[in-house]
Amino acid sequence: MSTHRDLLRVTERGPALRTMGSRERRSHLSAPRVPTVGIDIGGTKVMAGVVDADGAILEKIRAETPDKSKSPKVVEDTIVELVLDLSDRHDVHAVGIGAAGWVDADRSRVLFAPHLAWRNEPLRDALQARLAVPVMVDNDANTAAWAEWRFGAGRGEDHLVMITLGTGIGGAILEDGRVKRGKYGVAGEFGHMQVVPGGHRCPCGNRGCWEQYSSGNALVREARELAAADSPVAYEIIERVKGHVPDITGPLITELAREGDAMCVELLQDIGQWLGVGRANHAAARDPSCFVIGGGVSAADDLLIGPARDAFRRNLTGRGYRPEARVAKAELGPEAGMVGAADLARLVARRFRRANRRRLERYERYERYAQAFRAGAVRTTRTPEDPGA
Repeated sequence: MSTHRDLLRVTERGPALRTMGSRERRSHLSAPRVPTVGIDIGGTKVMAGVVDADGAILEKIRAETPDKSKSPKVVEDTIVELVLDLSDRHDVHAVGIGAAGWVDADRSRVLFAPHLAWRNEPLRDALQARLAVPVMVDNDANTAAWAEWRFGAGRGEDHLVMITLGTGIGGAILEDGRVKRGKYGVAGEFGHMQVVPGGHRCPCGNRGCWEQYSSGNALVREARELAAADSPVAYEIIERVKGHVPDITGPLITELAREGDAMCVELLQDIGQWLGVGRANHAAARDPSCFVIGGGVSAADDLLIGPARDAFRRNLTGRGYRPEARVAKAELGPEAGMVGAADLARLVARRFRRANRRRLERYERYERYAQAFRAGAVRTTRTPEDPGA
């Protein structure tokens, strides 16, 4: 019976993830140089790409997140369709998922996703049952930070903090080449650190969260409030959107700031100052060697980074008597999460191939034993009159 179970296990995929985090730094150097697929799941789109061992994107496709995305099955179907499409043209060995949400420590379940209806969703097992390759699931900020450490602005850094400024604030921590996910897998939710007690209400339910003061949402909220109040400082942006306040967006504010609009410049300065305060808090708590700033809002470049640098120096504990962490803008852009997910999946592919090789070796040993046993059994049943006896 045990031999039969071994035969069945040849096609099974074990989780192979529980201890992987402790081996990432060493493992990525010996991972197989095979193409893998990275998936970046957001509230509006699902992006998939085939990535090689050097972080180069061989092909990239995307699909809009369907309106029915409140159903986890719809998003799962979209992921499977994209992977199968890429598999028609590439030899894919593993799939990595970067999900905007909380992922458990085993990297198998999405505990909570703010923009999708995933609540304790067994995403890894659901996808692995439908795809012919192993699957890894992680938080999208973790995968982006891994990509920047491996291939981008964080190369060579042993203590890295990545801050992603988008609709909200996400982030990740890498120390000694390992993603620090925390005991329960949900570390790095920087945006929900409280910086203003009793401040703006956050969608998370609390007040005064950092992302209410330094994010794309904060930037747009301030601009729309001034425009809705018909403030004279908002004249230019009101003209640009022809009085339709909901058309005010982060990219438009950045564009006007680059053109010299005083209100938009000031709004980005405010966002940057809060970014600097938050970074100073991180420096006090973690003392990183490098901050990598990513996300859509980081496209404002020095309109944002300059004020953030000044505020960081003003608020840094022990300023003047300690080294300052390097600040770098993320290099991989919106593909960082996808590239990092694919690269982390390559580690799973290595472990999966080893496990399959061991299973195959056991199976081959059993077959040799079984053949020898059958041959021996036949010889023992022959009579002396048999020609071959």
